[in-house]
Amino acid sequence: MKNLKLLALLLLLAPCSLLLAPCSLHAQVAGTLSSYSRFGLGLPHDQSQGFNKSMGGVGLGFRIGNRVNVANPASYSAIDSLSLILDVGMSGSFGRMSQGAKSVGINNATFDYVHAGMHIAKNLGLALGYMPYTSIGYDFSSPDQSISSDVNTTLPITSSNSYNGSGGLNVAYAGLGWRAFKNISIGANIGFVWGKYYHLMMPLFKEGGISSASYNSTLKSYTATLRTFKIDLGAQYPVRLTRQDWLNLGFTVGIGHKIAQDATLVHYTTVGDSTSFTASSPFDLPTTFGFGAAWQHKNTLLVGADVHYERWGKCRMPIETANGYEPMEGLYRDMTRIALGSQWTPNPYGKFWERIQYRAGINYSTPYLKINEQDGPMEFKLSMGAGIPIINKINNRSVVNVGVGWLRRSASATGMIKEDYFVISLGMTFNERWFMRYKIE
Repeated sequence: MKNLKLLALLLLLAPCSLLLAPCSLHAQVAGTLSSYSRFGLGLPHDQSQGFNKSMGGVGLGFRIGNRVNVANPASYSAIDSLSLILDVGMSGSFGRMSQGAKSVGINNATFDYVHAGMHIAKNLGLALGYMPYTSIGYDFSSPDQSISSDVNTTLPITSSNSYNGSGGLNVAYAGLGWRAFKNISIGANIGFVWGKYYHLMMPLFKEGGISSASYNSTLKSYTATLRTFKIDLGAQYPVRLTRQDWLNLGFTVGIGHKIAQDATLVHYTTVGDSTSFTASSPFDLPTTFGFGAAWQHKNTLLVGADVHYERWGKCRMPIETANGYEPMEGLYRDMTRIALGSQWTPNPYGKFWERIQYRAGINYSTPYLKINEQDGPMEFKLSMGAGIPIINKINNRSVVNVGVGWLRRSASATGMIKEDYFVISLGMTFNERWFMRYKIE
């Protein structure tokens, strides 16, 4: 009963993640999430969960019967046949964006995921869930530039551009994992993707340092409402090394395709006129590949390594051209992400403190964006955390997952923005034996 009350409380709190107010400092850069989310479909959202978020997001080779491992749908075939698993998580970040000598603080909180999994037939597991896929959120302006002076007052006239955007994509999915042969499992996630794409560019003028609306300008609005599907396939092959050691190999493929909805650009002038342009189906989801391996020693040590490759280079995005608003390739580049992580449990059957799962990990990503024909930011993240049993019994099925991490988006060209974040994550894996049959004599 206590577990059910705790679950209900977490389910009520999770969608209402605390919104942390952004810093009001407005320098050369400022924003609510990341200025890099201005490009393409936004920044890809971290797809890791509570149990592997503190392990660098590694997971393609993990086969854990008391967890829902969305990284590889083939792992659903290992879900415990007696359990219903529910996993929820959220995170908060406290960061700083800097460009040259100027910087601004950024705070943000997100609801990260909700997943459920169960065993539905012999060698067959089911998972359902929701998670963000990409995020758009920024608000910044370019530096003031002198353009002339007023002929009557001789006051200097300067101009700048204000940029802000919001939206992103979400995915709700259903997945199956099937142990097709003794040592081979296969699986698939089929998801529905939806979201908004909104960007606004507004010219700003100042006369003698004071904002002025006396000058003609054109405000530009970029919008789209997107809906599509997402299919990810996976396979796993466990190899027994010794009586106490396993090596699990995992492989995944994500099917890339064109998103059917159009995008719209509207020019609004200060005299009340507007002109609309349409880009036909200008967005794509990338084809992805992943390979991972995980070594498990007894029930105490788990070590994993993953390599992801995403073919963003073939994806398009809409660009304003001399002919209007058109989809164009060459504004992304293929991305590679490498993740390493481990988990250590001193004694799964010992005292409470011995059953805590200690985790650490690291990951690195090459840029997938191109900005002014330069490579975008590289990402580097260090993380650590723990899985803490929520009841004082000898099982680690239901745990609270806590983690901390440091994320850097490192500028790869002079003049680009550098971002540093301190990230705190909190989640819960609720796992009780709902399907156990009891005998009454």
